[in-house]
Amino acid sequence: MAYPQLTDKRGALETAAAIRAGEMSVAEAVDAAITRIEHFDAEIDALAVPDFERAAATAKAMDASGPKGDQPLFGVPMTVKESFDVAGLQSCWGHQAHTDYTAKRDSDLVRRLKAAGAIILGKTNVPVDLTDWQSFNPVYGRTNNPHNTARSPGGSSGGSAAAVASGMVPCDFGTDIGGSVRVPAHFCGVWGHKSTWGLVSKQGHDHPQMAKADGFVAAHDGVLSIAGPLARNAEDLAILTQIGAQIPLTRSPKPLSECRLLAITEYPGSPIDASVAEPTEAAIDALIAAGITVDRVSALVPDLEAQQGAYLRMMNTAMARGAPSPSGDRATASDWFDLLDAQAANAFEWARLFDEYDFVLAPPAPVLAIAHLDDTVFKSTIRVNGQDLRAGAGLAWAGIATFPNLPATVLPIGSGNYEGAQLPCGMQVMGPQWRDLDCIDAAAQIGKILHG
Repeated sequence: MAYPQLTDKRGALETAAAIRAGEMSVAEAVDAAITRIEHFDAEIDALAVPDFERAAATAKAMDASGPKGDQPLFGVPMTVKESFDVAGLQSCWGHQAHTDYTAKRDSDLVRRLKAAGAIILGKTNVPVDLTDWQSFNPVYGRTNNPHNTARSPGGSSGGSAAAVASGMVPCDFGTDIGGSVRVPAHFCGVWGHKSTWGLVSKQGHDHPQMAKADGFVAAHDGVLSIAGPLARNAEDLAILTQIGAQIPLTRSPKPLSECRLLAITEYPGSPIDASVAEPTEAAIDALIAAGITVDRVSALVPDLEAQQGAYLRMMNTAMARGAPSPSGDRATASDWFDLLDAQAANAFEWARLFDEYDFVLAPPAPVLAIAHLDDTVFKSTIRVNGQDLRAGAGLAWAGIATFPNLPATVLPIGSGNYEGAQLPCGMQVMGPQWRDLDCIDAAAQIGKILHG
C-alpha cells in the first residue's frame, strides 16, 4: 500500500550515522539542509525564523571538537516550532504586536536537543496563537502543503510537518492540544507523536504576552497540551521522544501478532470523509489479512459523546485562561473541578480498556488536507461526504487521545481523493499512559505490514 513521499533524504539517525562514519561533516550536513530550505521554502514558507549563521558556526565548532559523550543526534540539522524559545530568536506566536519579544534563553526542550547534538536551523511557522488547522499569520505569511500548495499543511505545527515532508530537515518538534502534531502529520504524510501529557517539558513555551512581563516564570505545563516530535520514520520519533522525556521511558516490545487491537472509526457527531475512511479500512483489512487481531466494537469504549463535550469545555477554558466565552459566560472554580473529575474518570475508563487491548487505531482527523481559508478553520465548516460539518466537531479525533492524556503515534497509511485532490492519509495508534515507545513501535510494525 503506497503512500506519497516527497523526499528520499536521510532521516535524523541516518544523518548522525553518516557523520560519525565520516561520509559527511557536520558543516556539510548543515549546508545541505540550508540549501534545501533556500530551494523549497519560497514556495512552501515553512521556516518562520531562520538562524543559519549561528547554525553554520555551531557546525564548524562541532566538526573541530567531535561528539561529546552520548549524542545520538550529533550534527543533525533540525527545526522547532516557532512557539518554543530559542535564545536570541523572536517568538511572537504570529502576532505583530509581539515581534519585539526575543527569548533570553533556550526552552528546556531545545536545551535537551542541543545536548543530544542537534543543530537548530531556525523555527517553523504557526497560526496566530497556535489555534488553527492551518499555519498562516500576518508576521510570517502562509505555509503551504508541499504535496499540494493549494492545501493546508495542518496546524498548529504545520510549518514543522511541511519542513519535514519536503526534506528541508529530517525532524522537528511541535506541540499538540487539538491535534496540532497529529493533524499536520496526517495532512503532510509524515510521522508524528503526541506524547503522554507531562512527559516532555514545555518550560520555555509561553505566550509572548506573558513571557514579556518582568519576572515571569512559568511554573507548570498547561493542561492537555503536550510537546511531540515529527519525523519521516518511527526510529527518529522514538529517539526524539526519549531525548525530550523528563522521566525514563521503558519499552515493552511485543510482536503485533500477539497484540489485540481495537479500531474506532465512528465518533458521535464527527463522521469521517470517504477519503479518510477508504485508506483506513484498507489498512485495517491489511492488518487482519496479516493475522493481526483487530476488533471493531467494544463495550469498554468510554462515552465518546460525553468525552468530546468535556474535552472542548476544558480546552476552551484552559486556552482562554478562564476569560469569558463569546457568550459572556465564565467558568467557575466548581466548573473546573468538575472537568478535572470528568477527565480523571475518563482516563480510568481508558485504562480499563487497555487492560483488554494493547492499542487503539483511529483516524487523526475526519478529512484530508483542506484547501486554504482566509479565516481560521474553526470559524468555518469542513466538507465531509458532501455535507458541511462544523469544524469544531472534527476535533473529536484529536480529543480522543488528548482528554485522557494518552500517547498516540500517527503514521502515513496511504492516500485518498479529497475534493478532487490526491492527498496523504494517516492513522493514529493510541496506547496506555507512558507507553509512548510502545505506541511508536506498534506504528512501525503497522507501517512495515502496509508498506513492506
